Amino acid sequence: MGHWWYRNIVEPGKLPLLLALLAFVSSFLITRMITRMIRAGRGPFKNVTPGGMHIHHVVPGVILVIIGGFGAIGSSGHSFGAGLSAVVFGLGAGLVLDEFALILHLDDVYWSEQGRKSVEIVVLTAAIVALLLGGFLPFGVNDLTSDERHNRGLVVINTATNFFLALIALWKGKARTAFFGMVIPFVALIGSVRLARPGSPYAKKFYANRPKARAKAGLRAFHHDRRWASRRRRFENFIGGTPDPERVPDKKSHRP
Repeated sequence: MGHWWYRNIVEPGKLPLLLALLAFVSSFLITRMITRMIRAGRGPFKNVTPGGMHIHHVVPGVILVIIGGFGAIGSSGHSFGAGLSAVVFGLGAGLVLDEFALILHLDDVYWSEQGRKSVEIVVLTAAIVALLLGGFLPFGVNDLTSDERHNRGLVVINTATNFFLALIALWKGKARTAFFGMVIPFVALIGSVRLARPGSPYAKKFYANRPKARAKAGLRAFHHDRRWASRRRRFENFIGGTPDPERVPDKKSHRP
């Protein structure tokens, strides 16, 4: 175990990345636990509201990200400072991405349906960092031989091709496939050749005058969402809490 730890984590300089990942996940989970307790009115925790202004935890998160980021830049890869900076950065990143939906919508949508985006981006980020930590290099350049690694042209072509395929997958409305495709080989290729999701920029441009392709894409998206949407929602609710039900506006209140 010690040999594996040194060869796969310490020697390649991945210890700061591991510390950042652990701090990131811990920060998000602890923050969600506290916010759920505040929401339920349990425990000693309260919202921070000095002078009546609600201070969201994205504010200290940004400060920690800045401190950790600059600290990591100024530290060597195997030093204590690099590890400490990685922990600080991970803690701040967890606080920031926990309120990703607030930043995106510029509104307090933490417990709304829009707030699910925060949970999605946190899970996606943690998964990608874990894949990088496990040995995957960006853009899928991880299966090259020692001789091929010296061929910079081959690396550039491999990187550019995979990145281009990931952009096509993103153009087709498959954001998760595109992000994972930049890390795992062939995932972006699969996303780029399959039908686009309805409503994506690709579908609007190329399926407008192709009713059969549009109908087939809609049917495939329907079956995919019916199979996975409920499972994903249960998983997100388990991690981040169930959003508040959407309020239906009272029609009587709008009558003159």
